[in-house]
Amino acid sequence: MTPNIPPVNEEMKKFIHGLLTHMVKNKGSDLFITAGYPPAMKLDGKLTKITDKPLTAEHTQQIARSIMDDKQAEEFFTTNECNFAISLAGVSRFRINAMVQRGATALVCRVITSEIPKFENMHLPPVLKQVVMEKRGLVIFVGGTGSGKSTSLAAMIGYRNANSYGHIITIEDPIEFVHPHQNCIITQREVGVDTQDWFAALKNTLRQAPDVILIGEIRDRETMDYALAFAETGHLCMATLHANNSNQALDRIINFFPE
Repeated sequence: MTPNIPPVNEEMKKFIHGLLTHMVKNKGSDLFITAGYPPAMKLDGKLTKITDKPLTAEHTQQIARSIMDDKQAEEFFTTNECNFAISLAGVSRFRINAMVQRGATALVCRVITSEIPKFENMHLPPVLKQVVMEKRGLVIFVGGTGSGKSTSLAAMIGYRNANSYGHIITIEDPIEFVHPHQNCIITQREVGVDTQDWFAALKNTLRQAPDVILIGEIRDRETMDYALAFAETGHLCMATLHANNSNQALDRIINFFPE
């Protein structure tokens, strides 16, 4: 059954673009759009209202639709969930989570730094420079939401891109950091945009002659199976996993294989 998808409201499109621009200029990290509350951003870890006027459910739906393409809108109005990324020229790139709460549309928009983060600026352990230059193996970054997993991986991919030669493939949902081709060819595939789903992308990866494979997030056994297979077949596979520490990460991995 085809969902009833509303048209794009240009006024709301300008409104959300203005909010996102305001957040970036004021060094906020996340923008919250929800019915019954004014637009708000997280600034230095604290929630700060951008305006005083609460949004209605109609407003939040129009705002969400205004930044979605037709495919994203169809997914959202069918499943009540959608993850995607957008770019505003001269402003920044944003990771968007659209959802429904209490029957109304809501958004969380996170700023993604446009520049590929540098090792030095991230204060990463120097040994990771050696790790990312390895020919084969499995590297998993763990941590809670917002702890810097994706940013750390982006810095490592950027270092390898500048200091080695080969083919780097990333499979992400959505693509966060856009890597330019330097010494390496960078192939970035966004689930739902460049490939139908995670498994279609993972299944075909070894046919694309990769040297490094980045999996945006290991969420289930099938993805873990592919990550292990990539490492076992002589590739460097890098990924993230939601866990608070290494012990919890090992427990999660073991639980992927209950037998």
